[in-house]
Amino acid sequence: MQRQDDVKTENKLKFHVFQDERFVDLNLYQYGWERTEPLHSYGPHKRDHYLFHYVITGSGTLYANETSYRITAGHGFLIVPGQTTTYVADAADPWEYTWIELDGLRVNESLSLAGISGDQPLYTPQNREAGLRLQEQMLYIVNHPQDSPVRQIGQAFLFLDQLVQSSAAPRRQSPRRLRDFYMKEALSFIEQNFQRDVSIEEIAAFCGLNRSYFSKLFRDTMGESPQAFLLHYRMARAAQMLKETALPIGTISSMVSYANQLHFSRAFKSVYGVAPRTYRQTHFIRKDG
Repeated sequence: MQRQDDVKTENKLKFHVFQDERFVDLNLYQYGWERTEPLHSYGPHKRDHYLFHYVITGSGTLYANETSYRITAGHGFLIVPGQTTTYVADAADPWEYTWIELDGLRVNESLSLAGISGDQPLYTPQNREAGLRLQEQMLYIVNHPQDSPVRQIGQAFLFLDQLVQSSAAPRRQSPRRLRDFYMKEALSFIEQNFQRDVSIEEIAAFCGLNRSYFSKLFRDTMGESPQAFLLHYRMARAAQMLKETALPIGTISSMVSYANQLHFSRAFKSVYGVAPRTYRQTHFIRKDG
């Protein structure tokens, strides 16, 4: 998905894009609010990150998993990475909803604790008040796009906490101390070695695990494979350098382990939807003085 500079606002739509790539535990991508027209639809489309909608008023239908899900006010729905979905507003009572797209180490875990997933995409609150608190938390993020990145990430953590606490179908948290230890080791290794051509076998060996078990553990925790995470992490670091430095693209390519600039450009476009040069032209932060 192409990421743009911040805000598109109309009477019936608020849309914001988060501009910081440095967060690993949780990162925002875009968030907003919309009052849709009758039969307004989006899709079929495949997302790269988790996308959660909460319906404020009205109703509509989500088409996913070869199934249709009717969703009314006070409920929500989740779309997971790689899942192709379509959602359509009701003809007579179109929905108004707020949404947030996010990803990271703690996101998959929190969604699981809330009892929602790609196979079970519907969110139901314990009661109306619990749902309204979730709605308020999401709208706070939508209505404060100028907050600092750290504050926005903090509000996103509060959203995840409220999602878990308010769910009518939460799941019990299983002991994860050992798994968390392995993941912290893996993420630490990636942060320190992403600049070179590190292999998944090397990361697994650093954690003291065989590749097969490590890959399963990583996917269960992060919601994506180690290869996909490493790609996204490298491209996030590259995006940050494109925005904040004047380093040549070839230099940035080498700094995220791509000796071949063409291969780097292809990888970057696969994640951000545009070439590195185009991304820099749109997002470069000019510093006075």
